[in-house]
Amino acid sequence: MAARRISSLLSRSLYLPSASASPFLSQGRNSSLGRGIHRFSTAAAIEELIIPPVQVNYTKLLINGEFVDAASGKTFPTLDPRTGEVIAHVAEADSEDINRAVSAARKAFDEGPWPKMTAYERSRILLRFADLVEKHSDELAALETWNNGKPFEQAAKAELPLFVRLFHYYAGWADKIHGLTVPADGPYHVQTLHEPIGVAGQIIPWNFPLIMFAWKVGPALACGNTIVLKAAEQTPLTALYVAKLFHEAGLPPGVLNIVPGYGPTAGAALARHMDVDKVQLLQPLALRLQIAFTGSTDTGKVVLELAAKSNLKQVTLELGGKSPFIVCEDADVDKAVELAHFALFFNQGQCCCAGSRTFVHERVYDEFLEKSRARALRRTVGDPFKKGIEQGPQIDGEQFEKILRYIRSGVESSATLECGGGRLGSKGFYIQPTVFSGVQDDMLIAKDEIFGPVQSILKFNDIDDVIRRANATRYGLAAGVFTNNLNTANTLSRALRAGTVWINCFDVFDAAIPFGGYKMSGIGREKGIYSLHNYLQVKSVVTPLNNPAWL
Repeated sequence: MAARRISSLLSRSLYLPSASASPFLSQGRNSSLGRGIHRFSTAAAIEELIIPPVQVNYTKLLINGEFVDAASGKTFPTLDPRTGEVIAHVAEADSEDINRAVSAARKAFDEGPWPKMTAYERSRILLRFADLVEKHSDELAALETWNNGKPFEQAAKAELPLFVRLFHYYAGWADKIHGLTVPADGPYHVQTLHEPIGVAGQIIPWNFPLIMFAWKVGPALACGNTIVLKAAEQTPLTALYVAKLFHEAGLPPGVLNIVPGYGPTAGAALARHMDVDKVQLLQPLALRLQIAFTGSTDTGKVVLELAAKSNLKQVTLELGGKSPFIVCEDADVDKAVELAHFALFFNQGQCCCAGSRTFVHERVYDEFLEKSRARALRRTVGDPFKKGIEQGPQIDGEQFEKILRYIRSGVESSATLECGGGRLGSKGFYIQPTVFSGVQDDMLIAKDEIFGPVQSILKFNDIDDVIRRANATRYGLAAGVFTNNLNTANTLSRALRAGTVWINCFDVFDAAIPFGGYKMSGIGREKGIYSLHNYLQVKSVVTPLNNPAWL
């Protein structure tokens, strides 16, 4: 029962104080009077940053079980979003390194021990790995916060436990994957085999580096595949760290290869490689496969095109969203405000399923708006290593500037800026929690995925109106509904064109719950039993029966 509640750590209870916080969290304070913790409206700078209690030990590519330099010798800087300063220089993979990694993965699949192990043996390696992650969870949480900017409390208390839970879940599946015996119209024995697909190419994003690693690597290994994984260039450090732990757990060389790099080189080379059997993209924003900035849907199209033009490899895509969060007229406004706030601002707004279109019934709109503005003004922003911080910096300067452009667009299109709207402090990539009212459906802030701490509040008058408007988007990743009426909940949950609908909750990410989108939010599903389908192919085996006793 306790294990099943891990996903609730990603709910609004995430920021409740804990007596068991790690020692260095106590260096901050628990109120807005603490130095470095600011109500955004009065902050002038982010001061006295905590030195991360972790060392960066792994910055090279992991190919065939060894950490190696890029063939070109090139490196790229990975930054601390709190300051914009360099944490470390990481080996930069390009097409030659992708070739080396794919060759290692192919050899490990065709000739190595991994696919020939019993499923139980593979399961034990996954479990040993999960145990090692638990042992090193403080270092991993600190590294995730340092490289990504998310609050340490979020990384340590929610994301690391969920990471471990995901690998426990997939370890449990490893020896339960099997085919069927099928009756035929004639004297034949027919069976189906569920076989690993081969070499899987995986591309993960920067907003949840560890969780997305687990979503991809867990099911692929449980099914017996080998992997070449391109970590995001913004956040490569934790993927390299946990890959080292995988080898300590007994994973054979070549089964898991980590190649941090850029989209036009490493990402494109992986997507079009002729010896990759499957490519899977989980990307909330641009992979930079094109010179100009492209949105997540455009990125998915490029990956599909590269896969089709090479060996027609299978593709799974989890892309962007513009999720509606619907507050009905019977809602408890105080609770609805808090949940809508969490649905949008969680992880600095850098969440593909963020409730970024807040639809509020006209009867409660004014009260909801005033309380939402007040809640945003109370949001604590600062050094994510300090206790009590709800919001850290955005990932990098590019995303920072993009968010500010969307805020300017909202103002220019005559939406009302209720609070926020600018930079916080003079260092790093901090943005004030921002709330817009009077938002219309045709405004860019209501149509595009901003991927930042910008809440757009829209008014609706009846259920038919909000269903039509909520579905009037190219996306269909998720939706939220807040109501006390069961009939309303049932109506909306079936009418909304989205892969996940949360009723009176949001961002519940249990290992067993499938996740993925309708329309241009992607192809296929992550997590749960459905994720195994991404890494298996079905073979039918038919054998004649000679004088069978029965058919």
